[in-house]
Amino acid sequence: MTENKINIFLRIRPTKKQLSNYEIVDDGQGLVIDIPKENQAVEVINNTKERHEFRFNKVFDREARQEEIFQDVALPAVTAALDGFNGTIFAYGQTGSGKTFTMTGGPEKYADRGIIPRTLSHIYNELRRRSDFSYQIHVSYLEIYNNNGYDLLDPSLEEQAKQLEDLPKVSLQEDEDGNIHLKNLSAHHAPSEEEALNLLFLGDTIRTTSETPMNLASSRSHCIFTLFITACKVGTDVIRKSKLHLVDLAGSERVYKTSAQGSLLKESKYINVSLHFLEMVIVALQERSQGKNQRHIPYRNSMMTSVLRDSLGGNCKTSMIATMNPEKSSLFQFSLHDIFVI
Repeated sequence: MTENKINIFLRIRPTKKQLSNYEIVDDGQGLVIDIPKENQAVEVINNTKERHEFRFNKVFDREARQEEIFQDVALPAVTAALDGFNGTIFAYGQTGSGKTFTMTGGPEKYADRGIIPRTLSHIYNELRRRSDFSYQIHVSYLEIYNNNGYDLLDPSLEEQAKQLEDLPKVSLQEDEDGNIHLKNLSAHHAPSEEEALNLLFLGDTIRTTSETPMNLASSRSHCIFTLFITACKVGTDVIRKSKLHLVDLAGSERVYKTSAQGSLLKESKYINVSLHFLEMVIVALQERSQGKNQRHIPYRNSMMTSVLRDSLGGNCKTSMIATMNPEKSSLFQFSLHDIFVI
């Protein structure tokens, strides 16, 4: 597989409220936002402009279905993982813009399944079809909260109720070859789609959420659901290993817009710093893939970028879907920061 750039998509959340002025252009690959100067927030990169243009691999308007999102955003990375290449798929955007719905889905309709359950369904269907290989799947579920890692599938959670902070912290360890290992992160064998889904749902019940002025149940952490795929071609001793990270990032709202105080303020600061470090890595990888710059990739700046290091850039498949709430109050706050790598 040749080196690939990071594919970046935008999804506009459905809403019944008053819409701002935006237009999808360039055969579905561009977005133009018209923002009156009096409504422009200080974080807009050039607040002398009323028209802001952004480019993506594809823009999904409000009518986009979950199946379409999976096929275009996730399937290339899922297929590559089954073929032995690492990959990462993550959702990014402000709180309330539809990140978790895009990644996990809605609770009512089967058609509302998100990228993660659709990925599991596709993988196990492919395992049955690819009879020339013997496969094993293991999963882990890591939550990064205030730059500390916690195992959402820690066995002790089944024995007694604990707060997340009571669990042993997941720590980074680097071997002599520069490979990152995660101490205290469990990996669970998942021989079937049902068992993998049960592990996903178990972790989701423990994930840290808090009420903020922008969302009644805002995700206050980054969560990484990882599939470890081991494949052995039948009749040989050759083993092929790969991993696929499925990432739901914490909301990217600005601190001064959330009226955050106390622990929420501390959370917001950690979230924004970690997203900034992720931005630095993505921008550096984009520049390298375009031959613009061969500078050092700053993976070590945060726990999240360290964990994702071997699944970003190079011959890995990486997709990011930015989510946007088109309501006027949210769209006037939309800035280059929210789609930082375009």
